[in-house]
Amino acid sequence: MRLYFELAKKAAQRQLAYSQANLAGLATNLFFGALRAYVLIALYGTRPEIAGYTLVAAITYTGLTQATLRVVQIFGWIEIIKTVRTGDIVSDLAKPFDYYLFWLAQDMGTSVVHLVVRGVPIMLAYALVTPLVWPADLNTMLAVALSLLLAMLISFAWRFCLNIISLWTADAIGMVRLGATVALFFSGFLVPVRFFPAWLQTLAYWTPFPYFIEVPVQVWLGVLNGPEIAAVLIQQVAWLVVLTLTGRLMLAAGVRKLVIQGG
Repeated sequence: MRLYFELAKKAAQRQLAYSQANLAGLATNLFFGALRAYVLIALYGTRPEIAGYTLVAAITYTGLTQATLRVVQIFGWIEIIKTVRTGDIVSDLAKPFDYYLFWLAQDMGTSVVHLVVRGVPIMLAYALVTPLVWPADLNTMLAVALSLLLAMLISFAWRFCLNIISLWTADAIGMVRLGATVALFFSGFLVPVRFFPAWLQTLAYWTPFPYFIEVPVQVWLGVLNGPEIAAVLIQQVAWLVVLTLTGRLMLAAGVRKLVIQGG
C-alpha cells in the first residue's frame, strides 16, 4: 500500500506544480458557475420550486457541480491511451505492482488536488455572494464525503474501461470523447437529472453517470432522506464493483492480446 500512497502523492505534487493552470481553471469554473446560476435564476422567475429544488438549492447545485467537475474528471482522461501509443504500457505491465491500482492511485492524487484547489475555493466564493444550502448535520456531511469518494472511484473505473479499449482499436480517443459526452449529459452536470422527463430519468439511472455528480449533490442538498441516501450509496458501490470487474476483465483480455502479438 505504501507504493500506491507514494504514487498518489507524486501525482498530487505534479498537479500542484501547475499553479497557473490551476488558477486559470478555478477562474474558468467560477465564470461558468456564475453564468449557469444566472440562467437558473431566469428559469425560475417567480416559481418557488422546480422538481424539488428551491432557487437557493438550484444555485447551490451550480456551485457544487462546478466544484466537482474536475474532481470526477467528467471530460475524460487518456493517460493509458498515451502509454499504448508510445509502447510504455509493456514496461508498466511488467513491473511488480497491480496495474489497475497503479493508475487509480495517480488518479486519486490528482482528484484530491482538484478538490482542494478548485472545489473548496468555488464553494467559498459562492458563500460570499449568495445564500447556499449546506448539509443539515454531521451524518449528512459524512454521507456526502462517502458519496463523493465513491463517485471518484466509479468515474475512474469508467475511464479505465474506455482507455483499455486502446488495446483493440487505434480510435480509442474517439471512444473517450463519446463516453465523456454521454457522461456529461446523464451525470446531472448540465441540469439536474430530476429536471428530465420521467422516462429520461429512468434511462439515466440505468447508467453509472448520475452517480458521478447528481447523487453526491442530492445528498448535500438534502433532496434525499435517510433510507434514500443509504440506497444510493449501495447503488454507487454496486456500480463500482461492476465497472471495476469489467475493467480488470478487459485488462486481462488485453494483456493476452499483447502477449500473442508480441511473442
